[in-house]
Amino acid sequence: MTSPAPASPPEADAAPKPEPPKAILAVDVGGTGLKVLATGQSEPRRRASGPAMTPQEMVAQVREMAADWGYEAVSIGYPGQVGDHGPRSEPGNLGPGWVGFNFAAAFDRPVRIVNDAVMQALGSYDGGRMLFLGLGTGLGSALIAENVLVPLELGQIPYRRRTLSEALGRAGLERWGKKKWRRVIDEVVPSLMAATLADYVVIGGGNAKRIKNPPGGSRLSNNLTAFRGGFRLWHVEDVHTLLGDDNDQPPAPPKPAEWRLI
Repeated sequence: MTSPAPASPPEADAAPKPEPPKAILAVDVGGTGLKVLATGQSEPRRRASGPAMTPQEMVAQVREMAADWGYEAVSIGYPGQVGDHGPRSEPGNLGPGWVGFNFAAAFDRPVRIVNDAVMQALGSYDGGRMLFLGLGTGLGSALIAENVLVPLELGQIPYRRRTLSEALGRAGLERWGKKKWRRVIDEVVPSLMAATLADYVVIGGGNAKRIKNPPGGSRLSNNLTAFRGGFRLWHVEDVHTLLGDDNDQPPAPPKPAEWRLI
């Protein structure tokens, strides 16, 4: 009688995924305003920003506003292009020094940073293929398709000798007034929806409240969606976390994945 073959040794257990922080401080940095909200709180706190605000000043103000809130990590929505290690371009409507600034060390917490339109898009997402347009100082934009986040720069598209950012942002509103500005939105939004094959469009940003009737296929964003996006950001596995010390390593290369048609 032959003895049974020895069982092959079990594979080493994969390293457990780190648990997301239980309490998060979401920070929405805009060209004219700075807003914060922490997990478990219901009322955001606000202060003015502006062209003189540096990252040092932003951190100081945020820490002061949130001094009586407990939080383990920080999410930042930044009004500019963002890479794996934070801002990769200086904002045109704030002070200097954002690129290369050590946000994690300044907050003494792990930090995740994304473009502000991406953060609000993440908080607005209800499934399917969604285009987000943020109407503020300029035009922020992002596409989410079946849980895949795609930052966009639709504001760079030319429009009547200007750009969409100039037409739909604050400059267009001040140049044309609300009535004509709304007509431009009614013209442009359906075209962008069709061009991106979006199932629906969400319009947010500080000037979204000036729209009376959003174009067909679109809806206005709730003011709290940016904060919801900041909380959700810590459940997105491939977002790099800034740790604020010398052990902060560059992100690992992406794992091979099967192609998907979305």
